[in-house]
Amino acid sequence: MTINERVEALRGQMKSAGFSAWIINGTDPHQSEYVSDRWHSRRWISGFTGSAGTVVITEKQALIWVDSRYFVQCADQIKGTVYEMRKVDGPEATSPLAFLKETFKNNEKVGISAETLMVSAKKRYLDNGINIQATDDLLDAIWTDRPAMPENPVVQMDTELTGLSAQQKIDKIRENGKENNEDYQLVSSLDDIAWILNLRGCDIEDTPVFIAHLLIGPKDVKLFTPETRFTESDPKITPDCYTVLPYDAIADELEKLHDATVRLNPDRINMKLLNALQKAKNVKISEGREYSTDLKAVKNEAELDGMRIAHILDGVALVNFLAMVKRNEYDFTEVSIAKALADEREKEEDYLGPSFSTIAGFGAHGAVVHYSATEETDIPIQGNGLLVLDSGGQYTCGTTDITRTLLFGEATQEQKEDYTMVLKGHLALASQVFPKGTTGHQIDCLAHQFLWQRGLDYFHGTGHGVGHRLAVHEGPQRISSKQGTGAPVALEAGMVISDEPGLYKEGKHGIRIENLVAVTEAMKTEFGQFLTFEVLTCCPYERDLIVKDMLSKDEIEMVDDYHRWVREMLIDMVDEDAKDYLVEATKPL
Repeated sequence: MTINERVEALRGQMKSAGFSAWIINGTDPHQSEYVSDRWHSRRWISGFTGSAGTVVITEKQALIWVDSRYFVQCADQIKGTVYEMRKVDGPEATSPLAFLKETFKNNEKVGISAETLMVSAKKRYLDNGINIQATDDLLDAIWTDRPAMPENPVVQMDTELTGLSAQQKIDKIRENGKENNEDYQLVSSLDDIAWILNLRGCDIEDTPVFIAHLLIGPKDVKLFTPETRFTESDPKITPDCYTVLPYDAIADELEKLHDATVRLNPDRINMKLLNALQKAKNVKISEGREYSTDLKAVKNEAELDGMRIAHILDGVALVNFLAMVKRNEYDFTEVSIAKALADEREKEEDYLGPSFSTIAGFGAHGAVVHYSATEETDIPIQGNGLLVLDSGGQYTCGTTDITRTLLFGEATQEQKEDYTMVLKGHLALASQVFPKGTTGHQIDCLAHQFLWQRGLDYFHGTGHGVGHRLAVHEGPQRISSKQGTGAPVALEAGMVISDEPGLYKEGKHGIRIENLVAVTEAMKTEFGQFLTFEVLTCCPYERDLIVKDMLSKDEIEMVDDYHRWVREMLIDMVDEDAKDYLVEATKPL
């Protein structure tokens, strides 16, 4: 079927079911940031391949809302179809919620798959007077070759890497629940499930998780996922502290509960599961973030050691790659340079794959924050210009995420000053000492301050949490001027977070510098406990873009100390033909 034929087929299903509109949000039953092929519903119905957007189909309209990252891409991909693009930011901003509220004022039924509508999202629709109906997915009747749910084998992580056994983690979660008089905890967040059980999977590209639900009770733990994940694993895994049940058995098990309080996260539990719980006898709902999310965010010493090792291994690959690039032996494009970096990482036996799709934007493309080079957009890296290279890896012991801005040819004075201002903010944040209880929101301005002084800024977050051989974007901690949903979360010793200020001048160039850092204890005085950051990322900055006169004595010392550490950690591990580059790249300013 063509895109237009798919829309008409969906309208036929809507008419039969009595819906005036149907919403497709493109997520999965677990509200995952990235989804497996089965839940690429937005892509299937519209042809739009971006990572975010909302489709609304009515009797006469087919609309898709996207943010500014995707204005150009979406307009191009829906060309020739019945779709109209709407913008969720900028001067022409609107929203699906506002459209539905304005269009359907007479209690018309608006439908959405119960599997992909989260509890909190339904409340927002209802609060705006929209008669939202969560039901079976209408796409199932027309998407005849829809991919099956992935059932790939899982792997068991050794406690030497995880620091705690699955049973120890479950005990901690139960203790938290007991303090709040909660009997059961329903977990659908895939990285939480993987972390709790010390399992990793490969159902979603670049994120080592597997599709499942988890129900932690006072005496037993039930994992809802295909049993073949364990029987076909190599080596075979025998579950010890949990029972494996079919994925679709979750609803029946929830309905069987009685006389109990169940904790769930309304942002991560879908309406299909809530509907099942509401059929249970005398069951109360306690809403809140998963306890495992907070426990997972604060890495133990074994996890931190693994992250440190992963970053050293990543640093070796990066320096070997950069040395090769700087020798100017090859002609690169954006696509081929990303492939060359991946090839270098793959030489390490503990490397498992990328932690996300590499961003490689040269020249004006670097000013597009989430640019993704394709065969259609790919350009050669030649002449004078800056390359924003944002990449990461999954290793057996941890996860990495690094951005370096590389110079090709000669830099303008503007480019050098822009880079140095971003670097100053990056250093200011990394070196800050702050009292325990401080949130990322409170220190975000440190990374912006030097840009602000020149009337410049960037609008993405400065820092996101990172998982331990898990999701490259992990909460609840963040460093951002935007409050987001929920109360701000204090930074705690053991958290791993990114430090990535940037500057983007449309049509000219982009700059971003990113290291991962671990929150660590700095000192304890009569005024309390103070924290700071330990830098994990091990890779030189672009020295040829640094204006030394713009740096203070302390900042020069910070750069030199960092480069000395990078050189000492990597000099005996990198290839022989990379050592000269490493020495040159890390010499004192």
